[in-house]
Amino acid sequence: MHSISLGAGGPDISRLVYGVWRLADSADTSVAATLRKIHACLDQGITTFDHADIYGNYRCEQLFGNALKTAPELKSRLQIVTKCGIMLKSGVYPQRRVKHYDTSAAHIRASVDASLGHIGVDQIDLLLLHRPDPFMDHQETGRCLDDLVASGKVRAVGVSNFQPWDCELLQSAMQTPLATNQLEISLLAQSVFTDGQLAYLQRKAIAPMAWSPLAGGTLFGDGAAAQRVRPALQRLAAQFGVGLDAVAVAWLLAHPARIVPVVGTNDLGRVQALGDAFKVQLDRETWYELYTLAAGAEVP
Repeated sequence: MHSISLGAGGPDISRLVYGVWRLADSADTSVAATLRKIHACLDQGITTFDHADIYGNYRCEQLFGNALKTAPELKSRLQIVTKCGIMLKSGVYPQRRVKHYDTSAAHIRASVDASLGHIGVDQIDLLLLHRPDPFMDHQETGRCLDDLVASGKVRAVGVSNFQPWDCELLQSAMQTPLATNQLEISLLAQSVFTDGQLAYLQRKAIAPMAWSPLAGGTLFGDGAAAQRVRPALQRLAAQFGVGLDAVAVAWLLAHPARIVPVVGTNDLGRVQALGDAFKVQLDRETWYELYTLAAGAEVP
């Protein structure tokens, strides 16, 4: 599997990324089960793993780290992405009165230190601010992110769910270039193709990451859009000898913006088949066929 560069100073990450957000939801959260998923990814060239401090009610990083403790030789083969900034109301933090965001320097530094400890690595390859913070002091946040890169605790920084103007504001207070923006992109979440999000990233030569590339599973549900697009997905899946999910991921991979899908599943068989997306080749008209079927209308 090919890798993709996130620019000067940024890491090379695998063209597909494994998202661990459901790791704590697995029926089996043992070290052995987690290692099987890690190895299934590595065996097909998926070397990048996407975390966030809040995933699994603050458990997923620790579960992943527990597995790496038993196989520390794997650390040199992985790239670790994690996010911070969302403050959940949770039994883990009973003092919080309301869900909110915190992009203060103190919180970002504390979150990075916690993530390094939980995962058991010396450096986070890519740190993302999880959501735009309406209360952000961009000067303070920007200096903090620059300092983390200078310290070596973080190799590169980026954002998630930011609008172009949010990116511009934060970048104006930073020396370190933002490496990516992780956005919701799928056949059923198409707004980024026309609202300026992808155009902005393409102009900046920034490769976007796509969370929920299968629309959280609703792409295979009973919704009207899913039912419209499913026959075409089934036809292409049969043509290339892959699953429907591989076709949906291939649709993202085909886009010239260099979209990096973040795919998460606890089913080991599905993990082992993630690389099947590269077996699918979509021409322009077929890409638009899926696009319009999911949208429910032809392009203007």
